[in-house]
Amino acid sequence: MPRLLVVHHTPSPATHSLLEQVRSGAGTPEIEGVEVVVRPALSTTASDVLEADGYLLGTPANLGYMSGGLKVFFDSVYYLALEATAGRPYGLYVHGNNDVDGAIASVEKVVTGLRWKAVQPPLKVIGTPSRDDLDAAWNLGATVAASLTL
Repeated sequence: MPRLLVVHHTPSPATHSLLEQVRSGAGTPEIEGVEVVVRPALSTTASDVLEADGYLLGTPANLGYMSGGLKVFFDSVYYLALEATAGRPYGLYVHGNNDVDGAIASVEKVVTGLRWKAVQPPLKVIGTPSRDDLDAAWNLGATVAASLTL
């Protein structure tokens, strides 16, 4: 059974609400046969990454960069995952109060090095997530999960 690993750093209510929607979309009953595993970035291990077939990453934008938690995750798994996970699909959602472009760029540099393949463009959410933002997060989860069944 394909496994989708959701790696997140959710220090705020906004990022938590996005995580819940991503998780709900990824676990929708319409997508059969995908195991969804959700891990906080600071406790995700290289084994979690190696055992997954795809990834969903979530982070706040902190001072124009990904969160420290997601950076620690990448630092701890990068070299172990480098060859073993090349070509795997991923999705990304980022929340910020003003801007998310720097955070997205920082994540994209790392996943480019890992040679992961984006399933769709990153979900950018500024301010309090709207209903459209939450629906987009649900769709992101469903799209990444569905990519594992193709």
